[in-house]
Amino acid sequence: MTDKTIRVAGASGFWGDAARATSQLLKDGDVDFIVYDYLAEITMSIMARARAKNPETGYALDFISTAMQPNLLEIARQGVRVVSNAGGVNPHACASALRAVIADLHLNLKVACVSGDDLIIQREQLARIGAVEMFSGVSFPAVEKIASINAYLGAFPIAKALDGGADIVVTGRCVDSAVTLGACIHTFDWRRQDLNYLAMGSLAGHILECGPQATGGNFTDWQKVKDLDCIGYPIAEISPDGNFICGKPKATGGLVSIGTIAEQMVYEIGDPQAYILPDVVCDFSNVQLRQVDSDRVAVSGALGRPAPDTYKICATYADEYRGGTNMTLYGFDADKKAEKLAAAIFKAAKRTCKLLGLPTYSETSVELIGAESQYGVHAKLTDVREVSMKIAVKHPTAAGVGILLKETVGLGLASPPGLSGFQGARSKPSPVVRLFSFLLPKAELKIFVDIDGVAVDYAEPEGTCFDSNSMARPFAPAISSGDDVIAVPLITLAWGRSGDKGDTANVGIIARKPEYLPYIYAALTESVVAERFAHFLPDLAQTAAENYVDRFLMPGCYAINFLLHQVLGGGGMASIRNDAQGKGYAQLLLDAQIPISRELAGRLSVHPELVIRH
Repeated sequence: MTDKTIRVAGASGFWGDAARATSQLLKDGDVDFIVYDYLAEITMSIMARARAKNPETGYALDFISTAMQPNLLEIARQGVRVVSNAGGVNPHACASALRAVIADLHLNLKVACVSGDDLIIQREQLARIGAVEMFSGVSFPAVEKIASINAYLGAFPIAKALDGGADIVVTGRCVDSAVTLGACIHTFDWRRQDLNYLAMGSLAGHILECGPQATGGNFTDWQKVKDLDCIGYPIAEISPDGNFICGKPKATGGLVSIGTIAEQMVYEIGDPQAYILPDVVCDFSNVQLRQVDSDRVAVSGALGRPAPDTYKICATYADEYRGGTNMTLYGFDADKKAEKLAAAIFKAAKRTCKLLGLPTYSETSVELIGAESQYGVHAKLTDVREVSMKIAVKHPTAAGVGILLKETVGLGLASPPGLSGFQGARSKPSPVVRLFSFLLPKAELKIFVDIDGVAVDYAEPEGTCFDSNSMARPFAPAISSGDDVIAVPLITLAWGRSGDKGDTANVGIIARKPEYLPYIYAALTESVVAERFAHFLPDLAQTAAENYVDRFLMPGCYAINFLLHQVLGGGGMASIRNDAQGKGYAQLLLDAQIPISRELAGRLSVHPELVIRH
């Protein structure tokens, strides 16, 4: 094992990320690897449709045109190695396109392709085994509706490609953090039994995978983040023991602090003691963060358990249609005007559907942005003078959605006063793309590593069955009792970050100081959190709201991670919500009032009018 520290830079957090990232990270000439994450579940379905139209596509085209082609000469000069999951549903086509560009530039760079994740040709076989969705329990979708089926591969095949001399590795679907972990395994010669090392490498990859979300993007204390227009992309300086320091390039905007790194760490991880990846089951509950310098944060303390014996498989499939539009109204009682107009549009559209022999809408949605509709019963505005009304529906047919869109325009002249808006082309119906996730034994997959046309044998061990019930959970932090407490907004005590996994929202809350955590934990029970989001949850007549919420303690960084199930209206492209991925849910929770001691409140300079007598 080398004693060298490697610098791994994250240049892409999604398909469409800023083109400037690669050149920015190459400017100082001090990175060893640049990694790119392009894939989300819905991205796979988009790429699958592209491949169906043109067999030479189905990958992230801009990885070639904007990330690689303009920068390959400098990448080659500096000897930087590249790992990317830009291959999407067609990694071999992506690798071929990249090799063509390399040849045109007369460079001597080896390109490797990792494949085996794409299971679309096995869809009928998978349908016959009777797989059920791992979260909702629904049956396998109709084969003819399936757009994509991909396994989340791990990092060891990437390391194998790097071991074989690849300068650039392109993969299909792999877990987001694998592009970083693969570089670590290759460099440090980590073995499968080095579980804590693998967990730390995975955490480094998790911090890098969303690009500038680790360097001040989407940060609670956004006012402290400077120069967003030239925000720096993250760099992890990783040691052979897996511990790393997060930073960013010199003379770039943004901010790297305990808060920014903690927010990215809790982002979309689910159970922090059981973050299940193909190569290791990670426990991030006792990870520690330390500010070592300006824009430099040291990270340590992740633990690992043996790799699972299954791969997570995600299929995307078409199910109904959706469509909607945004309209603005202003003037007195703008919210009431919008509600009346929306009711009229739905009534007219349903009547037309009935006249044409079409079924009614399977789901409707109205959200009044500006009237605090996202806050539910916690909305505070009573005098609303301007709103943006988002109106949307789902229907079994495109025609039914088209009727709603036509009625929306047709009632424009019959609207209450104040209707306005910037309009382009009329909205169109689009397919609802749903996610279907299930597990498949690792032995069922064959993984291939190809280096410039030369196949390298690769076999994945079967892994170990993981049982989350065997884990010991942290003890709840103790809170001091007192006669008087003062309620303060959670945002004064904590940072927050939220995201999605299918129809589940992940809300992470991190105490700004250790002494705040007991009060936050005591106040934010499962029932309290459920009540904050009750207006987003399914019908609560049969199920108590708190049964939709899981709460996990992370004492290492003084955090709590919440999982809110069935709260996103289907999530992703299956949802007709304004925030279908829960990206703003942390903001809703940070508005909650947290009772704290008078002594602690005094140090916060809280106004005494907020005292609550107990």
